Amino acid sequence: MSDAIRSEALFREETVTRADIEARGGDGPLSFLDCDLAGADLARLDLREARFERCDLRGVRLDGAELVGSRLVGCRGAQLSLVGGDLSDALISGGDFSNATFRRATLTSARFERCKLMGADFSDAGTMGLGFEEVVLAYAKLPGMSFRKARLHRVDLAEADLRKCDFRMAEFDDSSLRNAMLDGCRFEGADLRGADVTGIRLMDASLFKGATISRAQAADLLSQLGLNVL
Repeated sequence: MSDAIRSEALFREETVTRADIEARGGDGPLSFLDCDLAGADLARLDLREARFERCDLRGVRLDGAELVGSRLVGCRGAQLSLVGGDLSDALISGGDFSNATFRRATLTSARFERCKLMGADFSDAGTMGLGFEEVVLAYAKLPGMSFRKARLHRVDLAEADLRKCDFRMAEFDDSSLRNAMLDGCRFEGADLRGADVTGIRLMDASLFKGATISRAQAADLLSQLGLNVL
């Protein structure tokens, strides 16, 4: 670990409570390295530009908290609650945030990279400029989210609730839409050749009007009519 990180760290390898954080408030951005915050109620705290590295955040309540510019790296955050929190320009990299709740959160220009978000709830979140790369969003709730012009690299959206999402001009690369809920989605100009569309029925194929699909994907859809594409 670099000296720069050491000099910034105020909490290291310890169990941290709300009282501990409030006692150090006003000292500038906080850093938490290898800390245990599991189950803590940190709602509405000002944690702007805070850094959490390899921390246990399971079940932590951060509803309404200020986390603008924060960094959550390699953390365990299953069932983390961020309802109404502000994560603008935040980075969540690595770790497991399965069943986390981001309802009504502000996620403007936030990034999620190489992490697990299975079953996470992003309903009614503000997502302008939000980016996902190499993330598992299987069974997640993302209704109405815009992925317009996004490049979805290794994004697993299998079984996810994607109703009324905007995928216009999006590019899928080694990603999955397997058995996803796609009612009302838009795919005009999208490149779906790098997406697993298993489970899409021919009757739903009209959703992909204006999109590019591969010969294999077309053959799979037409096979439902008993036709073979040679």
